[in-house]
Amino acid sequence: MVTRRTVLGAAGATAGLAVTGNVLSGGAAHADATIAISPTADYGSWEGWGTSLAWWANVFGDRDDFADIFFTTRSVSYNGSTLPGLGLNIVRYNLGACSGNSVNGEQMVASPNIPRFKQIEGFWQDWRNTDPASSAWNWNVDAKQRAALVKATQRGAISELFANSPMWWMCLNHNPSGAAGGGNNLQPWNYAQHAAHLAITARYARDRWGVNFRTVDPFNEPSSSWWNASGTQEGCHIDASIQRTVLANLQTELDRQGLTGVRISASDETSYDLARTTWNSFDATTKGLVRQVNVHGYQGSGGRRDLLYNDVRAAGKVLWNSETGDSDGTGLTMARNLCLDWTWLHPTAWCYWQVMDPSAGWATIAYDPSTLAPGAVQPKYYVLAQFTRHIRPGMRILNTGVGNAAAAYDSAARRLVIVAVNTDAAQTLTFDLSSFGQVTGGTGGQVPRWTTVPSGGDRYTQRTDLRLNGKTLSVPFPAGSVQTLQIDGVTA
Repeated sequence: MVTRRTVLGAAGATAGLAVTGNVLSGGAAHADATIAISPTADYGSWEGWGTSLAWWANVFGDRDDFADIFFTTRSVSYNGSTLPGLGLNIVRYNLGACSGNSVNGEQMVASPNIPRFKQIEGFWQDWRNTDPASSAWNWNVDAKQRAALVKATQRGAISELFANSPMWWMCLNHNPSGAAGGGNNLQPWNYAQHAAHLAITARYARDRWGVNFRTVDPFNEPSSSWWNASGTQEGCHIDASIQRTVLANLQTELDRQGLTGVRISASDETSYDLARTTWNSFDATTKGLVRQVNVHGYQGSGGRRDLLYNDVRAAGKVLWNSETGDSDGTGLTMARNLCLDWTWLHPTAWCYWQVMDPSAGWATIAYDPSTLAPGAVQPKYYVLAQFTRHIRPGMRILNTGVGNAAAAYDSAARRLVIVAVNTDAAQTLTFDLSSFGQVTGGTGGQVPRWTTVPSGGDRYTQRTDLRLNGKTLSVPFPAGSVQTLQIDGVTA
């Protein structure tokens, strides 16, 4: 089945081009090239890498091996092999919208096309009682996703609470997949109730689960029109004017729960351009409520990343790419778009939508949608590891000036990390480090590197065959490859 994310990914991945002003900048080099790394640009401190839990954690969230695979950098046994843990440190928990109970003779209306594992149970199941200690609230549901949240937290992850849809009884047609025509589906008299559900859950998580959500986002691609009653997942269209009201209600409810340290994030729009439109539609009061602007990366290689960054930076807000993904199982499209984000969007965090998915193209580890049995590790897993295992929280975000490389600097370790992707024929990339004060590398100028070639045999393969030439480093890149370079002894 063609999903809306598959369509967007295909539409965005046209020519690997990022638009800056009126200039098209190539996303991948097509011949030998030199890339100068600048230590002077300051795009902030890297916060980390993450994933959303729904829906894979609704299936596998109680497994320690997957918690270690995704949320540590340990070597973990899986299906007879050893995987390098991805080291994700951000977890996004989806507050469910479904339940099977009846209230005053009314029940949830389920889309005929949504699979059971994508129906996430919510906690507030009876609108007649707001007391979270009452029987109107069921805190025993969604056990596996909650288990994944706790396991990730215990392994050091920070967390965000978000909602794909309000609870079914808050929806005009009681269908948490969307309205029949794709329009607004949140009942006006439930704007505050949706906010309360989120805030009360955040308080309960702090008090009972040991999870302190850093941010709460009440929306998921709210301005998009594909959320409808026959959809394949939870979703709800919410116009920007309604978003403003819900955000104000959310702040009130967080304050009521005593969650003064929890910040609001919004609006998780599907594309860079739509995120900018929504953000600029907010008045000053609404913008003041939002600490963090979340955007999804489904515009692929298109969109004005630079303009969104400028608008968010001017407002003094944090910027995350809070969800992205694509159907290219090689991981090369993901790597290229990530580098475009690094160069033009400058987020301080980046989250892949589903680390496990029934579609091998979307997944880093696939699973069978019928038997729900976990399956093969995809090349995309190893490509993602090239970034997540080496660019770590606290490193400074540097500018490479190109759309096929990302760089970060650890001042305490005096370490520069560069990750570059080559989507074309074999080539040599030379990295110019002349702007740095000192560049020595390891013993004898050695620079370790890790390589993934999805069409070949390399799967995060480490080599120690490179040496610095003064302040330059020339690296052979096989066709269709991603490499990570670790250069030690570097001062900015």
